[in-house]
Amino acid sequence: MPVLKILTNQSLDAATQKTLISRASQEVAAILGKPERYVMVSVEHNPAMLFGGSDAPLAYLELKSIGLPETRTPELSSSLCKLMHEQLGLAADRVYIEFADAPRAMWGWNGGTF
Repeated sequence: MPVLKILTNQSLDAATQKTLISRASQEVAAILGKPERYVMVSVEHNPAMLFGGSDAPLAYLELKSIGLPETRTPELSSSLCKLMHEQLGLAADRVYIEFADAPRAMWGWNGGTF
């Protein structure tokens, strides 16, 4: 159910991408208390991006999940920014994160919805 999209202007080799998505998947599952088998993570890297008029290393993340509690977004933000720092060396002030709670009926899987 949870989907995390990571977009960064950095060029990442295959090993870095694999480690990043693996760690991100584990982190999202743990914080949201959801089975990792339902977590999807994608990474796009090296597009032309600016943040605050600068092309210094940055990332934009989108986290969408059914039942994403608004009260947990500060914890999620902290955890995801820490992950971006550990994996990509990004400062927290170079990361934007969009959170979205998806209604069950608007989330399809396995030929149906949740």
